[in-house]
Amino acid sequence: MRVLITGGAGFIGAHLAQSYLADGCRVDLLDNLSRGQHDATLASILAMPGANLVECDLLAPGALDGLDNDYDTIVHLAAIVGVANVNRQPYAVLRKNVDLLSAILELAARQRDLRRLVFASTSEVYAGTAEAGDLPIPTPEDVQIVLPDLAGSRSSYLLSKLYGEAMCRHAGVPFTIIRPHNVYGPRMGLAHVVPELMQRATQAPDGGRLTVHSPDHRRAFCYVSDAVALIKRLAAAHQAQGGVFNIGNQAQEIAMVALAKDITRIVGRRLKVERGADTPGSPRRRCPDMTRSIAASGFEPKVSLDQGLRETYAWYARHVFADTVKAAS
Repeated sequence: MRVLITGGAGFIGAHLAQSYLADGCRVDLLDNLSRGQHDATLASILAMPGANLVECDLLAPGALDGLDNDYDTIVHLAAIVGVANVNRQPYAVLRKNVDLLSAILELAARQRDLRRLVFASTSEVYAGTAEAGDLPIPTPEDVQIVLPDLAGSRSSYLLSKLYGEAMCRHAGVPFTIIRPHNVYGPRMGLAHVVPELMQRATQAPDGGRLTVHSPDHRRAFCYVSDAVALIKRLAAAHQAQGGVFNIGNQAQEIAMVALAKDITRIVGRRLKVERGADTPGSPRRRCPDMTRSIAASGFEPKVSLDQGLRETYAWYARHVFADTVKAAS
């Protein structure tokens, strides 16, 4: 089987590529390396039989003209993301995310025998419904989508993804839409709550303080290996074609203050966890209903939050926090 993963050098993309390669697939990782890193992890993936890095900018004219027409599966993960980007350049987020998907849909349409295009949408599409007070928790995929205030810059990302979902439905290619919820794990950068708390806890001296913003807000965290297994199985499942599916782990929901306490324990610091202010725009609770995804994929997430946090910290302690960990030991 031949697979193309856009954003293949990024967090989920690299883990997904590694899993497909382990199954004996040929995998092209398409990335402009603006966020994905050409580090030791990526080098080890590219050393696997069947791996190939296609370094290009999807937004450049004719960027995909040289790609073949024999992909079985295309997973589109590339996007302009991040709160900083959304707040600083909302129009660019809207336009570029739509243009990125347009290029991939054109590529998908010229494949000889494409089995599936997997489009990574976002759990942010539920934000407007949450603001309206009509969001059930855990949240099923078929909940009524309510649009947020279109003048708000934070809405640009979710609107680009919601428009992308509609594009997939009308493009005439076999598709599956996924909505990831708080996927975490090794090599996800530092601009996410799990590694950010781990970094601050690692750097803090024993007896110090760790402030947690939005302490009572709750999230359901999904370890990356479980997310990868769900994505792969949904991409191959006949019953997942044309559907929308949450990617997450509803059994691992936790408040941010409790998450911080768990992380300080795993990091091995004696810290006072303090409650900070709520982050503007942050939903109080987000948890996916996984009934549909489990039924279609035949897979139920297995990694507990404690196990996933330990594996994540072990990776960061070796590759990112090594000097700090060594100095404290």
